[in-house]
Amino acid sequence: MARRRKLLGEILRDEGLISEEQVQQALEKQKREKGMRIGEALVAMGAVTAEDVAKAIWQQRQIPYVDLDSYALDPNVIELVPEKVARAYTALPIFKIGNALTVAMADPLNLIAVDDLRSKTGCEIEPVISTEDKILRCLDNYYRMDESITQLIQDAASGEDEKAEAGEIAEAPMIKLANLIIQQAVRDGASDVHIEPGEKEVAVRYRIDGVLQEIKKVPKSIQEAIASRYKVWAEIDIAKKRMAQDGRFFLESEGKHIEVRLSTFPTIYGENLVMRILDPSATILELKSLGFSPVVFDTYMELAKRTEGMVLVTGPTGSGKTTTLYATLDTIANPTLNIITIEDPVEYRLKQIRQTQVNPQAGVTFATGLRAIVRQDPDVIMVGEIRDLETAQMAVRASLTGHLVFSTLHTNDAPGSIARLLDIGVEPFLISSGVTGVLAQRLARTICPSCKEAYIPSTETLEHFGIVERAKGRKFYQGRGCQACRFTGYRGRIGIFELLLVTDSIGDLINEKRSAAEIRKAALKTGDLRSLFRDGLEKVAKGATTFEEISRIIQVRGEQ
Repeated sequence: MARRRKLLGEILRDEGLISEEQVQQALEKQKREKGMRIGEALVAMGAVTAEDVAKAIWQQRQIPYVDLDSYALDPNVIELVPEKVARAYTALPIFKIGNALTVAMADPLNLIAVDDLRSKTGCEIEPVISTEDKILRCLDNYYRMDESITQLIQDAASGEDEKAEAGEIAEAPMIKLANLIIQQAVRDGASDVHIEPGEKEVAVRYRIDGVLQEIKKVPKSIQEAIASRYKVWAEIDIAKKRMAQDGRFFLESEGKHIEVRLSTFPTIYGENLVMRILDPSATILELKSLGFSPVVFDTYMELAKRTEGMVLVTGPTGSGKTTTLYATLDTIANPTLNIITIEDPVEYRLKQIRQTQVNPQAGVTFATGLRAIVRQDPDVIMVGEIRDLETAQMAVRASLTGHLVFSTLHTNDAPGSIARLLDIGVEPFLISSGVTGVLAQRLARTICPSCKEAYIPSTETLEHFGIVERAKGRKFYQGRGCQACRFTGYRGRIGIFELLLVTDSIGDLINEKRSAAEIRKAALKTGDLRSLFRDGLEKVAKGATTFEEISRIIQVRGEQ
């Protein structure tokens, strides 16, 4: 007699991944929701992962399971299947030998899909199984702009864009190309898009996780046309090419209402364009999720819950200061507090908080706005940035008259903020009396969880960080590079923080106008400062990031 093939639920149960009770629950769910497979039911219940189901099908049907994260795929093979077909069947061609095309599928038992793929490619299809999310991620990576951009560039370069009539303008190739560049950036999670003219080509680069990556090069012949499209959308003068301009526009992308802020700048090869991508509807991150160590978080929250005093958040552009401030305000907001902000610009909308945008044309600057806010009976004030003496003095004085004030500065570390306030002319006694703490921060890329692996750092690296002895017996991790992280080894970011408490002893140094270096040395000795360097090393030790990433964003000091 033929041996009975084990059912999927039985395989997962025998592997110890689920219980018999969960099998029965999944069967009941399958009955209620017609067309649902038991594997889908178990994943929907959270009993197993899609990968567990794929491996069980491998065991049940003898269809090989492929982990796409470890594959370096050939774009020439992927292009054998049109994107629409690939997405319709959740199928990804991974390699071709002779006339046999191996295709990773979320549902390799879909015979209609296999037949259609055979018909469209002219190849014999050998299906293997992988998870839907990994297949879709690979499709997103490889079907980026490449499939349609060549034709769009050809059409745009041939002048088809100019022939479009008013009613057909949305279909014009140049507009499609300009829109596609932004849409792909949103899909990739980019914060900025750079259109950079060179001598012979124009480079398109995205800033992803804080690092610029070149995405595509487009012909020099369409440089001015594509710049004009973005300038038209941003409602700035397309004729002015030798002066810097700023504007903004909105578009729908991935079901979101996206704001794009455009900046143009003249260079010897033409206008350089940089576009910041913002999602005003994005959910504010929880303060705890930003990467604070427990000690720094508890101390920072003590400062944030006071009824008066000034808390500064400092760091270079792009270090996450605004995100930290928004998360802080969101954490402390409640119906008993009147929280008012003055920002440039307002990037996210916060509930229970009155937000104001700087508008110099209307006479609303940080200084004038802050003067008006103080008369609005606020409990908490957030000033987007301290840029001048007037704003600094008003903010510090507000902190001394029963208000909790948050603001930002652009300095390299926490003690440097004290020196900056002194440099712009704020009296030392105001700083020592009003400022309660300074939080400096950076954003470090986190190791990709899909390709994270243990490794042994070189002796040179450990000596550079001064931890040769402490590293003995410890495990360290790095990213191998995979599809999920585009072979960078990193995916996502985490905050690295430095918190300086302005205690009486630090206040005495401020009153004496001591240098930032002297304040840092004293604060480290007394425990009033927990440094970026130390926080970064702790996150390396916990496997969140790498030595190389900490070296990239922080000046390595001899602070243990």
